[in-house]
Amino acid sequence: MKILIVDKSAVIPVEKYGGTERVIWGLGKELSKLGHEIYFLVKEGSSCDFGKIIPFDIQKTIKDQIPENIDVIHFNHTITEKIEKPFIVTMHGNPSPNQTIDINTVFISKNQAKRFGSSTFVYNGLDWDDYPEPDLDQERTYLHFLGKAAWKVKNVFGAAKIALESNNNLHILGGERWNFRNFKRGLKYVLNPKIIFRGMVNNETKMEILQYSKGLLFPVKWHEPFGLAIIESLYAGCAVFGTKNGSLPELITPEVGFTGTNANEIAKAIRNFDYNPRKCHEYAVKHFNSKVMTGSYLKLYEKVISGETINKEVPEYKEAENVVPKFS
Repeated sequence: MKILIVDKSAVIPVEKYGGTERVIWGLGKELSKLGHEIYFLVKEGSSCDFGKIIPFDIQKTIKDQIPENIDVIHFNHTITEKIEKPFIVTMHGNPSPNQTIDINTVFISKNQAKRFGSSTFVYNGLDWDDYPEPDLDQERTYLHFLGKAAWKVKNVFGAAKIALESNNNLHILGGERWNFRNFKRGLKYVLNPKIIFRGMVNNETKMEILQYSKGLLFPVKWHEPFGLAIIESLYAGCAVFGTKNGSLPELITPEVGFTGTNANEIAKAIRNFDYNPRKCHEYAVKHFNSKVMTGSYLKLYEKVISGETINKEVPEYKEAENVVPKFS
């Protein structure tokens, strides 16, 4: 097959933060290994040694930038144009209640799909060959937070509260110590010597920090669609502790972590948890790799090429399913 992967906001490959970019990179590489011809319609400045890059031109429609010989198109996030070729759309985020969702939309967790009346989902997978092999025998002495710390729903200050209540230092990856929001809302954490802000880090530095961490704190205050921070941390041998929102109860089994309804409950679980870095690592490698993900997407490509739709009905926002419980 000739497959076009579209993410007009992405630059690939990525060195530091990059969620969707890492997913589509691993997908394209795995498809190429299987003999498929891969094209990426992505931002200028991208490069790829296993596929052809088509720099996205904001002056043109997407339709005008699709090569004639393409068999199937894989859009990421959303689509706003009428496309005549077979295609699917992976929804990586949480659509707004009034957003129109295409009938060929694929979600990235069972919970996310259910919240829009669908049952079609494919878990994200990463190419673990792009990550350094973690030392699973290291002594682990702290906890970490991984994500966009400036984004309120990621709840970095909730993570800090849990770390301190469980008597642990917390390393924050993906956030800056000194910014207006931190100064205004979290000064007691910013100035606490047990809270260490590491900023944006590349893969090498990220894995170096994570292999000394007991676990990821992920007390999100929204319905997390998937959470690449979860599987990256598991790969590094870290347990995961978070809320029960979104995909977390699906991804975090009792053997590799804990989900709770409040900070005290999670802090207690951290203190009593039976840590097993090797079990966490093996769980991520087995279930959340790009090969498994690619196999699932290939079945969906074949489905739309044959003229079927991904969903029987157009997915729609389900008010009751999207209510987010309070977390304290």
